[in-house]
Amino acid sequence: MPTLPSEPHRARALAESFGTDPERYDRARPSYPDAMVRAIVAASPGPDVVDVGTGTGIAARLFQAAGCRVLGVEVDPRMAAWARRRGLDVEVAGFEDWDPAGRVFDAVVSGQTWHWVDPVAGAAKAARVLRPGGRLAVFWNVAQPPPDLAEALADVYRRVLPDSLAAFSSTTTGHSPFTTKAVDGIRQSGAFGDPEEWRFDWERTYTRDEWLDQLPTAGTTALLTPTQLDEVLAATAAAVDAVGGSFTMRYTALVVTATRSGAD
Repeated sequence: MPTLPSEPHRARALAESFGTDPERYDRARPSYPDAMVRAIVAASPGPDVVDVGTGTGIAARLFQAAGCRVLGVEVDPRMAAWARRRGLDVEVAGFEDWDPAGRVFDAVVSGQTWHWVDPVAGAAKAARVLRPGGRLAVFWNVAQPPPDLAEALADVYRRVLPDSLAAFSSTTTGHSPFTTKAVDGIRQSGAFGDPEEWRFDWERTYTRDEWLDQLPTAGTTALLTPTQLDEVLAATAAAVDAVGGSFTMRYTALVVTATRSGAD
C-alpha cells in the first residue's frame, strides 16, 4: 500500500498533485489560528512576506489581513491561477529555483508545504531573500481527533492503507515529523540563529460531509486508487455518523521559526 515518501521534497509528481481541484482545496483545507499569524508578524521586522507553496492562498490571505504585503511562490500553475483570482500576487516556480530578482523580504513563511521543499536548500534560499533580522517561519497543522473517532479512523486506514502513518495508532502526540527536518535544515544552512518551535492550539467543528470533502485533498489519499478512495470515504462516513454526524477536531499549529543572521 502507498505511503507518503520519507523525503517528500524528492517526490515532485506528488508535490505537484494538489492542483487537480483547487476549488475543493481552498474550500475544505483547514486554516490557521489568528494568534499564530499575529506572532509571526510581530516577530518580523516589516510587512513584506514571501509565502512559499502558497497554494490557493489560505495562509497568504491571513497575512494580508494582518497588514502584510504578500508575494506567493507556487510550483503548480493551477493553484497559482486560483490564488490570483482571489487577489494574490503569485509567481510560478519551485522555491529552490525561484528567481527573486534582487528583491528582499521581511519574512518567508510556508504553511503545510515546507516538507515539499529541500530543507537545507530551502533554508539557504530563504536566507538569501531575507534582509538581516528577517524571519523564516514554516508551520503545519497537526490534527487530534476525539479518541473514539481516532480509533475508528485508524481502523479504516489499517484496513485500506496498513502501511500509512494513520494506521499505526489511534492517538496523536501533537508532533509533526516534518518539524525535525525543518530544524535540521535551518541549522545546516548556517544562516540563521537558533530555531525555535512555537505551538498554537485551536479547534474546528466538522460535519460528516465537511470532513469527507477535505479527505481527497490530503497527501496520503492522493496516493489511493479510486476504489481505495471510495472505500476510505464510505468507512469514514460511517465512523463519523457513529459519533453523531459531527465532531470537533483539535488542531495544534506547529511553527519552526528562526531569524536570519548576518549584516548583509
